[in-house]
Amino acid sequence: MGTKYNTMKIATFNIQNLFHRDKSLIEKPFGKCLTAWIKELDMLMRKSDNTMSEQDRIRDLSFLVGFEKTTPRPYAVLRRKAGFLYMKGIHHSMETRAGHLTNWNGWVEVQTKPIPPTATDNKARVIADVNADILLLQEVEDRGSLEEFNQKVLPKFDCKPYEQTFVIQSNAMKGLEMAIMLREGYTLQTIKTHLIGGYSDLFQNLLEYEISTPTSKKIYVLTTYLARQNDDIKIADTIRKSQVENIAQIYNSLLAQGKSNVIIAGTFNTPSYCDSLSPLFQNTAIKDITKHFSFEVATDEGDDATYFRLGAYRMGVNIKQKDYLLFCPALFEIMHDSSLNRKAMWPNKKPLWSIYKTVTSKNNAASEHPILWGEIN
Repeated sequence: MGTKYNTMKIATFNIQNLFHRDKSLIEKPFGKCLTAWIKELDMLMRKSDNTMSEQDRIRDLSFLVGFEKTTPRPYAVLRRKAGFLYMKGIHHSMETRAGHLTNWNGWVEVQTKPIPPTATDNKARVIADVNADILLLQEVEDRGSLEEFNQKVLPKFDCKPYEQTFVIQSNAMKGLEMAIMLREGYTLQTIKTHLIGGYSDLFQNLLEYEISTPTSKKIYVLTTYLARQNDDIKIADTIRKSQVENIAQIYNSLLAQGKSNVIIAGTFNTPSYCDSLSPLFQNTAIKDITKHFSFEVATDEGDDATYFRLGAYRMGVNIKQKDYLLFCPALFEIMHDSSLNRKAMWPNKKPLWSIYKTVTSKNNAASEHPILWGEIN
């Protein structure tokens, strides 16, 4: 796939990690039975003396929660419990405690779970299909993973590796970094970080990229990951609205400095009608590419094919909008093509759209998010 210098395609994709994902971000596998088994096992293990029947029950419970599955390694032992991995170094295996000040027995819980290789391939497949010149990614675990994905996985799908890749670490400590990938001819000139507020366990930064294009034009990209919805919707909305007010101020400041080619992208985690996004959509002239006449996407073929749901991208595209690609008016006017690619997503309930044959379940889907792209002259 070659680079076209007469047009520029920019895309944004919440990829939900490449090779491994923090288990706190994955749907918990615990059911009522498993919780009860663990509680009962804990109670029996605390007893100083167990009867023969209780010892048999401990064996049964150990089997049910997965403690019996051990895999020896030259330097460590891995054990699986409730779907999660724990690791202990061989040289600690015979010790009852790790040190004189604690009774901790030396086991370390493995914090991430591997992503199925078919899911990683589907991530590459949808990126190769879009083949953007500038690709913005959210939820990347680290630079090493991104570079391996770029050099080894993308070429499997006839996609030339990106010339430049950058990963900027967040403060989440859960492998939720933001990344940018650039084709030949596009150069990242500067990166700025703007503190836009938030809360401690998610992104608090807005990244500003200054990119020079093959025609020596300058593009300014603002990308972020806003507060997610949680059990207290009012708190999440309040935090997000504060973040969006700051983004709107930074956007207007760039325009006031004569930087006319500005793009805002990322995961906002709420539909566009939400009041928390109003400072951006009502107080600035920024344009959502999904409102452009060129925006097309394969429609839903399921029961909701003709239904327009609040927050959906448009009629027949019945998934709630969480990801955004916003162009300033100057770029919006010269955009000639745009779309949303959800072929690597798994339709959970009634929706039914065209997907890759390799996406056979939620487990091997690329992401719960589509990839959004716009192309300008």
